[in-house]
Amino acid sequence: METTLRIWILISFLYFVLVNGQNYNVLNFGAKGDGQTDDSKVFVQAWNAICRGDGDIKTLLIPSDKTFLLQPTVFQGPCKSSSIKVQLDGVIVAPSDKGSWPNPTSKMWIKFSYVYGLIIVGSGTINGRGSSFWELKLKASQRPTALHISNCDNLRINGITSIDSAKNHLSINKCNTVAISKINLFAPETSPNTDGIDISDSTNINIFDSTIQTGDDCIAINSGTSNINITGINCGPGHGISVGSLGAGGAEATVSNVQVSHCTFNQTANGARIKTWLGGQGYARNISFTDITLINTKNPIIIDQQYIDKRHLAAEESAVAISNVKYVGFRGTTSNKNAITLKCSETTHCRDVVMDGIDITLADGGKPKVDCQNVDGKSSDIDLMRDCFKHSTSFN
Repeated sequence: METTLRIWILISFLYFVLVNGQNYNVLNFGAKGDGQTDDSKVFVQAWNAICRGDGDIKTLLIPSDKTFLLQPTVFQGPCKSSSIKVQLDGVIVAPSDKGSWPNPTSKMWIKFSYVYGLIIVGSGTINGRGSSFWELKLKASQRPTALHISNCDNLRINGITSIDSAKNHLSINKCNTVAISKINLFAPETSPNTDGIDISDSTNINIFDSTIQTGDDCIAINSGTSNINITGINCGPGHGISVGSLGAGGAEATVSNVQVSHCTFNQTANGARIKTWLGGQGYARNISFTDITLINTKNPIIIDQQYIDKRHLAAEESAVAISNVKYVGFRGTTSNKNAITLKCSETTHCRDVVMDGIDITLADGGKPKVDCQNVDGKSSDIDLMRDCFKHSTSFN
């Protein structure tokens, strides 16, 4: 009886491993991994086998010491499994230049859509080979995002590296509950529109302990987002961490409950930025930037509520309302005399803005200036903000 029981337990364990812990190595499906052969179809075949099969805890294994060439590829869900892991340990490369793309106007290179419980982890690299797109000075709309993830609730990304994306490296759209940690995103400082992470129409997003060095925003928080927590980001070069731009073309935009803390801006064009278009509608509220280190940051704190398209000038009739914004514990250096710019709308003003513990100096040790328009708020540094919060209170 005991022997029979042990055999039954062993069989059950093996069944669990085979069904619920299956690894799908792309090499076993025929991928070459030589960096020259197009492995796109093989990757999709391996994905379909995972997605359509029964059982949980499936893994798509992209092994180390191999380089896989992919054309624009979509990994489509929903899948039968409650969770799928992509173990990226090798290197994935895009076509060598723009002329090698089957559709040069593709807006996405690698896309995951409707994959719930998606986990992307590993020590591997995604190389977007974006230089040929940059050299042609194409518009952002004419260049592909490296990794686009949409409608993927309970998403986790950890450890991977993305380099030289033609446009933004990682796009999160219409997702709920996301954890991104210990990733590295790199592109030259001069590369255009190479945002690190773009977030839109998503909630409950946590991004932490990562390095982002690109030619545009390290993280861009766009409309439809709420409950965003960003911690421990080493940003720079780049354009800082931005809320917006919001309200383009008179659109209604909403962003709320954003917390950015323990981040470093190293020689970035901007630090903590909020940008809204003139004529937009909606709100950006409950936003905080705390415990921020600045290393020669050009614009450490900036709100531009009067952003306009110079080709289509319009009268100020509405604006995305900005309220309850906190800047607490900024320390370090700036290369700009006007280190703090709060350029707000005469229609709505920026309301309930808090400045506390601001210790920013110029390279020569001098104190920077503050440029303010239409701001209501309070500060513990009366001297610094004297000409800014004229109609507001100060801390006791």
